[in-house]
Amino acid sequence: MIRFENVHKAFGKKIVLDGLTLDIPEGATTALIGFSGSGKSVLLKHVVGLLTPNAGSVTVDDQVVADLDWDGLTALRSKIGYVFQFAALFDSMTIGDNLRLGLARRGLDAGEVEERVTQSLKVVDLAGTADHFPSELSGGMRKRVGVARAIALRPRYILYDEPTTGLDPVTSAVIDQLMIRVRGEFGTTAIMVTHDMRSAYTVGDRIAMLYGGRIRQVGTVREIQETEDPVVRQFIEGRPDLEGARDAAALSGGGV
Repeated sequence: MIRFENVHKAFGKKIVLDGLTLDIPEGATTALIGFSGSGKSVLLKHVVGLLTPNAGSVTVDDQVVADLDWDGLTALRSKIGYVFQFAALFDSMTIGDNLRLGLARRGLDAGEVEERVTQSLKVVDLAGTADHFPSELSGGMRKRVGVARAIALRPRYILYDEPTTGLDPVTSAVIDQLMIRVRGEFGTTAIMVTHDMRSAYTVGDRIAMLYGGRIRQVGTVREIQETEDPVVRQFIEGRPDLEGARDAAALSGGGV
């Protein structure tokens, strides 16, 4: 299980997380929603130790991430797949080599590496693209390569950072179904940061809204859809409430 307990994080005088507490249940996908700049991606970075809290704790499988030494952090990261917002592929490397890079560091033999590359690309419906370069693929295909790279590591957890941003509705739906397929085939526990409520409703088993540095509400899809909380309703309905927009802008302070 991933657990955030009373997590505080500030950058200088800017408070981003202000006593946030949230449990991520095993085998489920938690969709993390919130206004731009509310700290969603900051929260993800705490899970893999790219950031550490000023107070409170983030634990993964009962290990406090901030207390781990380099070897412990490396071992933890081997359990976690991270799908970046813009795929973060190496443009000078083929698709296959992008996947092989992480696998080679695991000490796997060449046969196992090739088997995982082939299988992972097949899962995301990109069989036969291993010798292509990222520039030869569409934006949606590059996102799918990012998912393939994550699942090639056979992670226990996957962190998705805005997986459908910049995609057309049809391609976004393809990515949604891919995330559902990955959960079904590999039993992964996932956190998905998103602004896309259609995606949150489709993929998420639970939805949590980050607002004011804390979790404003967490619940099932139906509970969120039926919420009476005015802030949550404003967000999920996309209503341009000026007071809410001012609050969100004040919290974002330029978009953390």
